[in-house]
Amino acid sequence: MIRHVLLLRWTAEATTAQREAALRGFHELSDSVPQIRSLAARPDAGLAEGNADLLVTMDFADADAWRAYQEHPAHRALIETVLRPILARRDAVQVALP
Repeated sequence: MIRHVLLLRWTAEATTAQREAALRGFHELSDSVPQIRSLAARPDAGLAEGNADLLVTMDFADADAWRAYQEHPAHRALIETVLRPILARRDAVQVALP
């Protein structure tokens, strides 16, 4: 299994509506992208200064499933229409799980 972990930071200009749309967009991916086995997306709790704004974790059966997700039209559309306009920084890691 492959776990994909994202930490996203929004621009200072990102509105509440845009942030909510990003969160909603990730949750909708689990319905649109069959390769996603599980998905969790949560905003930062705001306990410490300088944290990322959104944590997303997704699980995939294998690396091929993760690659298919990367190219899936729903994922590409989320990036282009919702995330890119408000994204200041993106950090990601993929780890193999037993």
